[in-house]
Amino acid sequence: MTEKTTQEQINEISNRIGRSTVAVVDAITSRGGFKGEELSTIGQLRDQCVQVIQLVEQLQQDKAMNS
Repeated sequence: MTEKTTQEQINEISNRIGRSTVAVVDAITSRGGFKGEELSTIGQLRDQCVQVIQLVEQLQQDKAMNS
């Protein structure tokens, strides 16, 4: 078993942070927890987290194909 590189660790934690943030935003939104003027910023945060998730998953797929 090999140790994870720093970049792999960053990717893994970024993926977990992104997924957790999306889950929290979705839960709070479904409960009406944001004011209207906050929705743009919250939407941007959610979109950025989804982008991080997609990038990490693409990196994982690329690594699996090259291994």
